[in-house]
Amino acid sequence: MPGPKKLDPSSSPRALLGAELRHRRDSAGLSQEELGLPLFVSGSFIGQLESGTRRMQVDQAQKFDEILTTDGFFVRNCVALKNSKYPDHFAEAAEAEAVARTIKEYAPQLIPGLLQTEPYARAVFRAYQPTAPENVIDDLVAARLERALLLTDPTTPMVWVVLDEATLRREAGGPAVMAEALNHVLKLARVHRIIVQVLPFNAGAHMAMQGPLKLMSFEDAPPLVYLQGLGTGKLQDDPATVRHYELTYDLVVASALSPEASLVLIESVAEDYAHEAQQF
Repeated sequence: MPGPKKLDPSSSPRALLGAELRHRRDSAGLSQEELGLPLFVSGSFIGQLESGTRRMQVDQAQKFDEILTTDGFFVRNCVALKNSKYPDHFAEAAEAEAVARTIKEYAPQLIPGLLQTEPYARAVFRAYQPTAPENVIDDLVAARLERALLLTDPTTPMVWVVLDEATLRREAGGPAVMAEALNHVLKLARVHRIIVQVLPFNAGAHMAMQGPLKLMSFEDAPPLVYLQGLGTGKLQDDPATVRHYELTYDLVVASALSPEASLVLIESVAEDYAHEAQQF
């Protein structure tokens, strides 16, 4: 089993916290399990904090300062990091996504954020918040496009997405926006940056009908699953829970069209949108 990844404390504030937590724990002669015990969390959770996979919460920081006698270091830095450009329910998932080795996602209604174009993202956020000031929408769109910079790396993370056919058919922003959005997905797939499949309507009932699903794996931390609802979201690391959703994803993949057939369908729908846009 590989040793823990060496974090560069200058690379990000979370890397600093993780590196310092590991250093202080080692200096105290505590294992990850021993440090987690008074916080009622697992040793693997401590490892995720140390690797920068999970976000440290203020109440956890208070316990670390108490146990490791760090004179408020963790609380001070944790409070400074609390502000995020993402909604509270998604902030931790976005941070985990940024260091993931693989991302596997089932999208039942919308093109996933990592794959969205600017006009599509703007249409989605405007639908979410129809009365929001334009600068609020601008900030949300900018944050979403910044997430997509993950895909500028040619290989990491490996991204595998299953789009429900409803994602292709649900029009956001009008036909021209949809044509551009679907062509962007096609481009990413054709340069082999992502794997994409479509779960067609005729696949019938399936295990993931209750909502979207995102699985993330990491180089030096246990896998996570992110489950999202209306204005809510939860990141889970319980091994049995993660295995359940890994099975769910595998069965969705088994019911989906092949990657080749999926691209044919996406291209056909994109062409229909482009033709419709030309009529205006």
